[in-house]
Amino acid sequence: MEREGRAVGAASGELVTIGEFSRLSRLSAKALRRYDELGLLRPALVDPVNGYRYYDPAQAERARLVAWLRRIGMPLSRIARVVALDAGAAAVEIRAYWARVEAETAARRDLAVYLVDHLAAEGRAMAAISDGTGSTGGHGAPGGARGAGGTAGRPGAPGGLSEPVRPGAASGGPGAVPLVIRCAALTDTGAVRTENQDAAFAGPRLLAVADGFGERGAEASAAAIEALKPSARGVGESGLSAADLLNALEDTADSVSRAVREAVTPGGAPGGADPDSSGTTLTAMLWTGSRLGLVHIGDSRAYLLRGGGLYRITHDHSLVQAMIDDGSLSPEEAASHPERALLLKALVGADRSAPTAVAARPDIRLREVRAGDRYLLCSDGLSAVVDEAGLRAAVIAAETPEDAVRRLVGLAHEAGGPDNVACVVADVAVADAAAGDGGAGDVRAGDAAAEDVAGEV
Repeated sequence: MEREGRAVGAASGELVTIGEFSRLSRLSAKALRRYDELGLLRPALVDPVNGYRYYDPAQAERARLVAWLRRIGMPLSRIARVVALDAGAAAVEIRAYWARVEAETAARRDLAVYLVDHLAAEGRAMAAISDGTGSTGGHGAPGGARGAGGTAGRPGAPGGLSEPVRPGAASGGPGAVPLVIRCAALTDTGAVRTENQDAAFAGPRLLAVADGFGERGAEASAAAIEALKPSARGVGESGLSAADLLNALEDTADSVSRAVREAVTPGGAPGGADPDSSGTTLTAMLWTGSRLGLVHIGDSRAYLLRGGGLYRITHDHSLVQAMIDDGSLSPEEAASHPERALLLKALVGADRSAPTAVAARPDIRLREVRAGDRYLLCSDGLSAVVDEAGLRAAVIAAETPEDAVRRLVGLAHEAGGPDNVACVVADVAVADAAAGDGGAGDVRAGDAAAEDVAGEV
């Protein structure tokens, strides 16, 4: 009788067969069976005797959503989370997923641009040798014309992995001059927080800022920077080719990710802290003596001061940045958006879904340097409260990196100091013009006037 009742229900139009529902939802019967097995789209009724599946026509909307999400490449495990949400939360999740896809596509595009330029330069060098000229090019005109050293364009332009080699840059070619860096780092708890989860480091081969979050945020940020230190020694070999340096940076990114995961595992967390709730951003530069290798994930930032202009050379992995990118939010609106702190990518204990951070690979880039460049790395405790005009004025006015980091932390305090602050400033100089020799180190917390460290490399 029970089977007969179900058959009547299906035949009465209340439920439809899998074949009819397949036509209604535009999903194949095979896909529907697969989604049933995965719990994505359960039939309204399964006949216990013959196993026939019956669906409610109202399920077609959910079925179409699953199909559309598969078409944009979303993994099935993430689709299961999306379809369980209400419409507003699902929209946030889909936006976050697509922003991550675009960020990862941009990183692959950057690598493609680099490979094209690198191989083209190599081809020109081989042709020059064959012609007996011994020249490899590199005659880029001031202002950004393309040369053998990289792509043209303003510093920090999206997609640019490197910049044209100029006289005075450590290009490694004939006539190159040795360059050194002078650097300083400073962190500060701020005026509101009781714990400093930011970390900063300025050393002979490494400049880094990390902004921890969650119960074990301080451990995460410290672990990220500690994991970079041995890698920095490895990439500090001036003989590394650009291709070898890229490979070394990829290995470095993997080491840092592992270190952060280990730092926030439940076994070491007091009171059973959830490792998924802890992690860190990271913006770091590894100095080879001729290039800077950039490793970046999250919303800490790197800026370049060159020719009087301050250029941001990193791209925030945040929800508001994704909304700016797709035109749904202006930069001015982003500054006061209630979700401006939500990250799309960060180094975390395990994979997360939006709106919280997702574990992912950092962006990897190479940058050619010039004598006179000044670099600023900072956490959002500075960039979120001091606009770029204020940053530029402070960085230009400071005579030394030590003076610069003190000024910048002071600006954050003047803006209320709502968050921890970490910053690193580094100057690129011609070696024979650099006076003295010193070390550099990292700073974690405390008085901004006392806990800075500076060095000249």
